[in-house]
Amino acid sequence: MILVTNDDGVESAGLKGLAAALETLDSVYVVAPDRERSAIGMAITLHRPLRAKQVEDRCYAVDGTPVDCVDLAIAQLLPESPKLVVSGINHGDNLGHDLHFSGTVAAARKAALLHIPAIAFSMTSNSMFSNGKYYYETAIKYAVQIVEKAIEQGIPDGILLNVNIPNIEVSSVRGIKVTRQDLGTYSANAIERKDRVGNPYYWIGGERSTIDQRPDTDLNTIKDWFVSITPVQFDQTAHSHLNMIEDWLNC
Repeated sequence: MILVTNDDGVESAGLKGLAAALETLDSVYVVAPDRERSAIGMAITLHRPLRAKQVEDRCYAVDGTPVDCVDLAIAQLLPESPKLVVSGINHGDNLGHDLHFSGTVAAARKAALLHIPAIAFSMTSNSMFSNGKYYYETAIKYAVQIVEKAIEQGIPDGILLNVNIPNIEVSSVRGIKVTRQDLGTYSANAIERKDRVGNPYYWIGGERSTIDQRPDTDLNTIKDWFVSITPVQFDQTAHSHLNMIEDWLNC
């Protein structure tokens, strides 16, 4: 059994296309947010109850976050634990520092933290290769190929796979590359505006201010029309600095 979720909502085209395609590999359950919950990271709902509505056979809409969906699916909604959790296909890429904010990646991360193999799939937005169309058939083709390989070979415990697919025709994709996370940062940016009575409010955002120039990063690979697949680990301890901090405390 494969669990499919996302952060774009249960009605998104990417999720529906992926879930239907994965039915060729195994039975599929969908548990996804009832509306878009993008850029919400690992947020969970603790201060109100969650509600899940069955919208189709083996398909549930949850009024919570992507991480809520994975928790609720595994704890209550599925008849058994899935062999794989697949998040996506996200409407927009998740490259570099996006991994810290992405609800798509967070859903896969939660599954992997529960020791369930997990993959996050995202497709670049029109702004990168734009001709006004979204080539979901390209993303689905490569997603099925990678899922099939993951089921066959397995994914090591303690990591997830973050996959980004260029939004181009299938015939234009140059292949698949294993990549590292780009280390380029986002700038801090806030636009101030005034409401109708003159009180300020803000739109926050930011641009990629420093691009990692290594050719093997996820961001640079996707620009070259390759599918990027990055293994992401969970141990965030800076092991090489443990002794430094010990020395610092003992000074």
